[in-house]
Amino acid sequence: MNRIVIAGNGPAGHRLAELLRTRAPRAAVTVLGAEAEPAYNRVLLPSVISGKLSPEQTYLAGHEGGAVTVRRGAAVTGIDRERRTVRTADGLLHPYDELVLATGARCFLPPLPGLTGADGEPADGVVALRTLADCRRLEDLLPRAGSIVVLGGGVLGLEVARALGDRGHAVDVVHMGPHVMERQLDAPAGRTLAAVLERLGIRIHTGRAAASRTGGRLLLDDGSALPADLVVVSAGVQPNTELARAAGLRVGRGIVVDDHMRTSDPRIHALGDCAEHAGLVPGLIAPAWEQAETLAEALTGGDRPYTATRTVTRLKARDVDLAVIGDGNHALPGAEVVTLADPARGQYARLALRDERIVGAILLGFPASVAAVSQLYDAGAPTPVDRLALLAGRAVAARTDAPGDLPAEAVVCRCNNVTKRALVAGWRAGARTPEALARTTRASTGCGSCAGAVDGICRWLSAAREAADASAVPAGEAFAPAAPPRQEQQPLPELLTR
Repeated sequence: MNRIVIAGNGPAGHRLAELLRTRAPRAAVTVLGAEAEPAYNRVLLPSVISGKLSPEQTYLAGHEGGAVTVRRGAAVTGIDRERRTVRTADGLLHPYDELVLATGARCFLPPLPGLTGADGEPADGVVALRTLADCRRLEDLLPRAGSIVVLGGGVLGLEVARALGDRGHAVDVVHMGPHVMERQLDAPAGRTLAAVLERLGIRIHTGRAAASRTGGRLLLDDGSALPADLVVVSAGVQPNTELARAAGLRVGRGIVVDDHMRTSDPRIHALGDCAEHAGLVPGLIAPAWEQAETLAEALTGGDRPYTATRTVTRLKARDVDLAVIGDGNHALPGAEVVTLADPARGQYARLALRDERIVGAILLGFPASVAAVSQLYDAGAPTPVDRLALLAGRAVAARTDAPGDLPAEAVVCRCNNVTKRALVAGWRAGARTPEALARTTRASTGCGSCAGAVDGICRWLSAAREAADASAVPAGEAFAPAAPPRQEQQPLPELLTR
């Protein structure tokens, strides 16, 4: 029996174990998680902070059946490559034939006076946000926090700031970069987003860094100070590479892997936030789960090389509609750039095209165009002649946004790579509600931004079934998973062919 040990019970490790449970049922898979919590989706932490979700609602489904053993609270402390064993903090040894490092990353905590204690851990009144335990610590501190400073104006920092503002707290965001989300946004988009957040009551301080914290005040590098009963740190992450480095594996910023997620030791693999592929550490959940697909194939005799994932970043903040599709920020050689801006109304769009095809986009305050632009990007399809109409949501969106017109391979849930075809198959197999579809396919269990689309597809399928029943078409024939399309009568061709 092949022994596969996965060091890490985060989303990436959990996803891989779930794939192996079905694809390699005879393998003995052991998942070693440092946290005492069950596996959960870190993307949903801002929703826990806002109170929209309980911690338990972020838990990922357990591994039911198969030979998957999960040991929680079992941090891996060492790797013996010669004997092929890993040691956990409780002193136990776990032999492996294949080892997977899914050790994730940790929040970067600036070593400044008043932010860290003598042990390097967050000082009193400081939370470095990365885990559910951090969320609980934050919740304990909130009743005594009249003023809050969030260090870091990236995606998570802004989501947390908005969540805390929703709960009635005064929030300042301090960001070292020239504008918020500078990794994803160009300067005009960053300024427009900051103005939108300011109107929502969140004060933005860019080009500033924290110097120290004392007496409930955060001192900045320009000599100014902000009231800070509580400081929430979201200033980036550091891949957890210590185990790999100590074992002599090749390490750059992350654990270096090839296209099949192999490290410099062919018996050891890595994926997720700790892995560096082609010089990049994506740090997003969608690439992590694509890497899990690649590695599951490799561990079960398949060949599915990993390539850079097409990404869509959504800012999950109430009253802010922002999507960054592909590389929407940087100047791309040979790309044509179309922009549309209305800063007074909090709107900015930037579309980068090469050979009439979308290579990147920024859409702030243009919700009607997100579906059309992302579908054109995914398909590599030519854009319509009127690009401004596309950005304004007046071209293509009306057609591609309708569930019946979506192609079968259109990706509805990017976090889990769930296509329309998979949703239709799940519905036909008996998952007839959005909640059931979420359990069956995982759609909408990532960032949650596709929940409306999943609900729309579910309603469309239900309406189509009602139409079939009304037309006296035998529903079992039209919807049964194994039944071929009826050639003589096809009232619902999209269900059968898409």
